[in-house]
Amino acid sequence: MTTPWPPRRTARRPLAPRHAAPREPADPARIGRRVVRRRAKGMDAAAVAAALEDARFDTRQASRHEDLAGDIRGPAELAEWQRIDQLLAAAPAGTLYDPDTDDVVRAELAAEAAAAAAREAELREAARIAARADELQALRDHGTLKQTEPRDGDEAARDELTRRAGGYVQADVDAWLAHALAAHLGHYRDPAAREEANGLLPPPVLAHAALLAELARLVPGADVDQLAFAARLATTEPEAAGALAVFLARARPDAR
Repeated sequence: MTTPWPPRRTARRPLAPRHAAPREPADPARIGRRVVRRRAKGMDAAAVAAALEDARFDTRQASRHEDLAGDIRGPAELAEWQRIDQLLAAAPAGTLYDPDTDDVVRAELAAEAAAAAAREAELREAARIAARADELQALRDHGTLKQTEPRDGDEAARDELTRRAGGYVQADVDAWLAHALAAHLGHYRDPAAREEANGLLPPPVLAHAALLAELARLVPGADVDQLAFAARLATTEPEAAGALAVFLARARPDAR
């Protein structure tokens, strides 16, 4: 029995795209300081003083070359040798340099760890916002967005959808948020969330919500679709819509 040629190929599933987290840009000055600390570890004051003189010589030599005029690492290394030299000069005789007991190094490491944790938190938050934006997109594609209650952070998901659309206003999402804000649905049941929304949502959405709230008090039981004109007014004339909402609030009997 002969083997068919060419050999049969089996279908292979495409690999899922991998998105690497953005790397922190290299810092030549920080690299230079770390190199100096590794070299200085275990040195006494005399050895550090000799290394400092070598660094000064290298700096003078580099200053003669135009292509090294913008060098950052060299001056950083020189400054670090100077700092360690002063540190050992103030220490008891015979002290050996140890970066693990250097207060400046400890402070830098703590700051770097805090910055790394902050970047990681930002990446997690960005991923959460992107996932929620995908979810909202799927809900409106299936026509079920109106039946969904908003959650904390949906204002950021709205901004993400707008960014993806190249800045176009997400009219359906804006109307959904405005209705939820006016009716105190979802996380907007919390007064603190409603207050925070003033700084998270754009003026047309806030004006729409305020106008919807006053119209709902004026005509209890009015269907949202009957108040579609409020969205058009808030989108085209947000200041006028806000002013109308204030006027209607003042006209209420309980406001007198």
